[in-house]
Amino acid sequence: MSNNRARITALIPAGNEERHIAECIASVRWADEVLVVVDAAANDRTVEIARAQADRVLVHEYENSAAQKNWAIPQAAHPWVLVVDADERVTPRLRGEIEQVLAADGPADGYRIHRLNHFAGQEIHGCGWQRDDVLRLFRRDRGRYEEKNVHADIIFPDGKPARIGKLRGKFLHFTFENFTQYLKKYNRYAAWAGEDRAARTKNVGLRHLVLRPAWRFFRQYIMYSGWRDGLPGFIICWMAAHSVFLKYAHAWETQNKERLGRMPTK
Repeated sequence: MSNNRARITALIPAGNEERHIAECIASVRWADEVLVVVDAAANDRTVEIARAQADRVLVHEYENSAAQKNWAIPQAAHPWVLVVDADERVTPRLRGEIEQVLAADGPADGYRIHRLNHFAGQEIHGCGWQRDDVLRLFRRDRGRYEEKNVHADIIFPDGKPARIGKLRGKFLHFTFENFTQYLKKYNRYAAWAGEDRAARTKNVGLRHLVLRPAWRFFRQYIMYSGWRDGLPGFIICWMAAHSVFLKYAHAWETQNKERLGRMPTK
């Protein structure tokens, strides 16, 4: 890479990721700095492996994904930041496009990147996952994550207009390891999403618990061609529908905590 281009920190937030962290770091080793921020509750070999390969490893107490990343972004040493989750890999094509952005120092302030998702060892072409893109490359001093428990995106809170571009190269995303790991994350995110939803939806009722999950399954399986991905596609769409049900069930519980707390127990 040219010495004249803008410099970049690859930021990798991680928990118990000993199976993924080495390959993730290897895919961004070309960056000027590889910074790994590990959840303080992690209890596997993630920190040990990361310290052998990354430039810096920081351990920080985890609140949620957005809060962890917002704490980590100012720790980056360079003016551009690329956020890469531990279960993602930067492809050579994506690296080449990022190098072009750095050589020109823009012109945008942030760039969205598509993810090529894998589930149970299979590349997924439908289920709505083909539309999956995330804003992950941005100027350090401008970008921050929304204050949301789940699915927070990068925003530019300084009030200045921000130009957003899109890269053609993709992340490889290995979202599924096994059902034990998947369900643990799935249930945690459903609870967090329920808290967010409770603040935005008044009086969660039957239509939210029945119609919204049914619509999610129909949209992802039929409209977004989940059927093309065979049994994994069906599982993904069914789990997505169930996650919507759990989100609204948690929201209902949150809205009715006072009344539920008065219910007699045996």
